[in-house]
Amino acid sequence: MTAYDKSSNQNETLDDRQRARLELDQKLKENMAKIKHKILVLSNKGGVGKSLVAINLAAILSRNGTKVGIMDADIHGPSVAKMLGFEGKRLPVTPQGMAPIMAGPNLWAISMASLIAHPDMPVIWRGPLKMAALKQFLGEVLWGELDYLIVDSPPGTGDEPLSICQLIPEMDGAIIVTTPQDVALSDSRKCVNFLRQLKIPILGVIENMSGFKCPHCGKNIDIFKTGGGLKAALELGVPFLGKIPIDLNLMESTDEGKPLVNKDQSSEAVKALEEIAQKVAAQMGQKS
Repeated sequence: MTAYDKSSNQNETLDDRQRARLELDQKLKENMAKIKHKILVLSNKGGVGKSLVAINLAAILSRNGTKVGIMDADIHGPSVAKMLGFEGKRLPVTPQGMAPIMAGPNLWAISMASLIAHPDMPVIWRGPLKMAALKQFLGEVLWGELDYLIVDSPPGTGDEPLSICQLIPEMDGAIIVTTPQDVALSDSRKCVNFLRQLKIPILGVIENMSGFKCPHCGKNIDIFKTGGGLKAALELGVPFLGKIPIDLNLMESTDEGKPLVNKDQSSEAVKALEEIAQKVAAQMGQKS
């Protein structure tokens, strides 16, 4: 093979890659155009119940014929599959491409957990590979026409949430999940400043793990100092969406892959989530 032939083959490879990138960009735009509202759920640190909030809000919004998709953007620690009961299931593949997994009536989901061989297998990727995977989740998965796409982001303000915000510039807004402690103010401030720099509307702050009702005496117990989420919202000038109390049934239900909002309407946590979902839907209604 001559030097000319090698150069020609390299140019063809580069052209093929560029063509594939442009095609994926076009698919992504077409996919997102079919989805009315795109919402990012994030937190600055882990362990605040962000995924639990995201999947229960998605389940509530998917009622009454409303079509909802939930995308797990946590490449390294995906939890949506387990919480919605499809851990271990592979993504359906059709002649047109990958399809999301049906996780409930009018609810479709995708997670990295459906692409790895075993749930204990780590995903050891750097930023560019994660960006490419998220782009495929948005552009190559056959989401179809949805009323909502909820994106469950991993903790922090790094690669994944940044990539999502760049890939969906028309994002309708973001929800920040935090906890009652004073440290919530610092954590929420980071998320708020991150979103403001990227010009993403802030739908509001949710204070999770806000108090606990004793199952024996019925007394409300503040396990953590309360009010951190509300204080953060007031000081940062963003909406406060509500408080979700600690509910052991809420946590157990997600471990079982069955969101509590579909099982127990009497739970105080479920009632709080219902009110929060109504506020989010109302804000989306104002945007329509």
